[in-house]
Order: sequence, then C-alpha cells, then structure tokens
Amino acid sequence: MGKTLFDKIWDAHVVNRIPEGPDQLYIDRHYCHEVTSPQAFDGLRRRGLGVYRVDRTYCSPDHNVPTVGQDKEIADPVSRNQIETLNRNAAEFGLTLFGLGHERNGIIHVIGPENGLTLPGMTLVCGDSHTSTHGALGAVAFGIGTSEVEMVLATQCILQPKPRTMRVKINGHLNPGVTAKDIALYVIAKLGTGGATGYFVEYAGQAVEDLSVEGRMTLCNMSIEMGARGGMVAPDEKTYAYIKGRDFAPKGEEWEAALAGWRKLPSDADAVFDREVEFDAADIEPRLTFGTNPGMGIGISEKVPVCDTPDDPAAAASWKKALDYMGFEEGQSLEGTPVDYVFLGSCTNGRLEDFRAFASVVKGRRKADSVTAWLVPGSRAVMKAIRAEGIDKVLEEAGFELREPGCSACLAMNDDKIPAGKLSVSTSNRNFEGRQGPGARTVLAGPLLAAACAVTGVITDPRKL
Repeated sequence: MGKTLFDKIWDAHVVNRIPEGPDQLYIDRHYCHEVTSPQAFDGLRRRGLGVYRVDRTYCSPDHNVPTVGQDKEIADPVSRNQIETLNRNAAEFGLTLFGLGHERNGIIHVIGPENGLTLPGMTLVCGDSHTSTHGALGAVAFGIGTSEVEMVLATQCILQPKPRTMRVKINGHLNPGVTAKDIALYVIAKLGTGGATGYFVEYAGQAVEDLSVEGRMTLCNMSIEMGARGGMVAPDEKTYAYIKGRDFAPKGEEWEAALAGWRKLPSDADAVFDREVEFDAADIEPRLTFGTNPGMGIGISEKVPVCDTPDDPAAAASWKKALDYMGFEEGQSLEGTPVDYVFLGSCTNGRLEDFRAFASVVKGRRKADSVTAWLVPGSRAVMKAIRAEGIDKVLEEAGFELREPGCSACLAMNDDKIPAGKLSVSTSNRNFEGRQGPGARTVLAGPLLAAACAVTGVITDPRKL
C-alpha cells in the first residue's frame, strides 16, 4: 500500500515512537512571534537551558505591531512590552530576528514562504494556530502551545500524537470571480467547524492544482477553522518555481538534490486516507459569513438559512445568539447590507496576489465615503512589491491608503480595532464575537468581495462589478 504525502513527511521525522503514546517528532523549522514565546523563554532560563538549534528558529513580531508609524515608539504599553521582550529574548538566545523596520519583517506566516524558509518535506511549528498556512508548499506545519514552544526551543523535537489523514478534493474548475478564500469558506460550511477534528487535510483536485501557491496558502491557512490539525497541498512545478531563487532556498547542486527529493513527496496513487470527501468547484460562488464562526457561511446569492437543529435547545440558542449579535435574521439576503469597515490583510489574504485582486475591482472607482478601509500588507516585501507594480497608485487614486505590515484588524491585539456595533467585511480568518474588537461584527470574505463592498458601501457581489 502506498503512502500519503503527510505520512511520508511525518514518518521521516519520527525520532522515537512511544508505545501507547505520542511520537517524538524532529522539527525542521520553528517560527516565533511575540505572543506565545515569552513564557517559553522564561522556562528555558528557569531550567538553565539554551536554544538547542539556533539556526532552526526565526523570529518576527506581528500580532501587536502598529500599522502606522512603525519608525516611532509604540504608544500602547502592552504591545510595546511584548515586542521589546521578543527583541531581548532573540538577542539573549542568539536567534535570527526580523524586527520592526527590517526588510524581512512581517506576519510570520507570510515571511516564511516568501523568504524560502518554508520548503517542501519540512516539519514546521509556531505558537500560532494558522501555522497550517505553510502546508501549501508541501510541508507538515501546525500550531503549538507555549509549553510546546519551550520544548522545541530546548530539544528541536516535540511530542505529538500522529493525526489521521483526510483528503479533500475540489473537482473541476472554479468559475470567474471565485477565489481560494471562497473554496475555504465553502468547505468549512459543508464540513462544519469540527468536521476535520483530529485530521491532517490534504487538498487535491483540479481546482486546487489550478490555484497559485499564494492561493493554496489561503486555503491551507483556513484548515484550522474546521478543526483540522493542519492542511497541505502536494508540491508541484508551481511550488518549485515559487521557491527557486528565494534567499534561503537551496542553490546550485543543493537545489537539484532538494528538487529530486521533493518530487517523491506527493501521495502515491494507491495511498489510503482515513477519510475522503469531494466537492464540485462549479458549485462554489463568492462567499461570506453571516454568524460568529467561519462555518456559518453562505454564497452571495443565498439567504441566511434557518437553524437546522431546532430540536436541540442548546444549538438553537447558540444559533439565535449568533444572529442577534450580527443583527441578521433567518431568510435575509445580505446583499445591500451597509458596511462600515473593510479590512484587506492578515496571514490569510495579505499577500501580493490579494492586493492585485483588490486593485482589479477598485481601479477606476472610488472608495465609498461611508467606509473606513484598512489595507495592510502581510510583510515589508509585499509592501515593496505593491509599490513596484504601481498597485499603490491605483489604490490611492481610488481613495485608499496603504498601511504598514502587521496582523492588524485580524484580531484585537493592536491599535486596529473595529468599534463596537460596526460591521466589518474582513479578509481575515475568524469572525468570533469580539475578534476584531469588543462588540465588533465581522463578515469574512475574499479580497474581491471586500473590494466590491469598499467601493459600493454595501455588501456586493463582486461579479456585478
């Protein structure tokens, strides 16, 4: 029997198998940001330990960083302390740090791939659930907790039970105006927020093969929102072309050797997955959420559904609570709903391709006066590329302003908070109550739909523009 992509990578990294227990797994790359690492470094100090493999860990602040005035002292004392602590820890333990203002700085899940640090066949971890993003390049990547961050820093290994495998196939070709984000929201709505719990998901099928590498990152990024341990896409010629020439990628003979190994990674034809599901790409249209978890989503032409568990009092109450919070009703069409804020960015949709998509809609139009728009690149490299391509000029002419890199309004850990009661159309990954600020109401969508909302001032099908 053949092996899956996931099994090939996982099994090659097992140092020791504990009977009736977890595997001891070697980690190729460890990413650190300012949120989950401070206690881990304190743990090393208490035990008198150093970082075992300093060459395997890379640090960058992202969650707490301001997206304006990064050349000035951070005003918020909590955010300033978080980032200064990361700076001190990286210096003390001899780790590579891409600090604020550094040309490689940005959201950790954006800078890893764009610098060639994320490679096929690797095991990667970070103290952040959306580490699954890196699986788009054919890696086993997953988020870990603070105690596990300390474990990896100290030993370059981690104790993990081996997840089961699931393959999600998207057959056929996507319709015009449909993006990777729409695929992700569609699959999560179909499987539910717990539908992939305990699994590592491999995305496959023609529609996934058609996606760019950046689109695959968006898809893998959202895997955690349906309970998956991680998501991945088999490496192919697109993957290799994306990686080749990047600063930390193999060069010369090392490149050829690496390429030969990567080509052996895709799942074998006779590989058996623990679960397989298939969807038709033709059924997917631009999507958005109506509730308070990423699984509460609909196509733009659909109406808010009726609760499908009316006989379950707890589930029915939860459903009503979500709709009440959002100010929506069953049977309501969301098209035409006034929008207060639009956010383009995050580790889900903060890459160059996302800004190209957004600009393609707003070009020749003007931002609606009623909308506050925050357009935040995922990294300094993305910001530089936006300017090099003239996308910034298109945005400026349409009345938009480009901000500096960071996680921004994905979560309420920096200055970019949506005010209470305001409705935000966001390209980020979570729409929980208060995720973008206390009392904020979040509708998740892709960059095309977000752009359409930004220029019309209401929820709008981007295909109509």
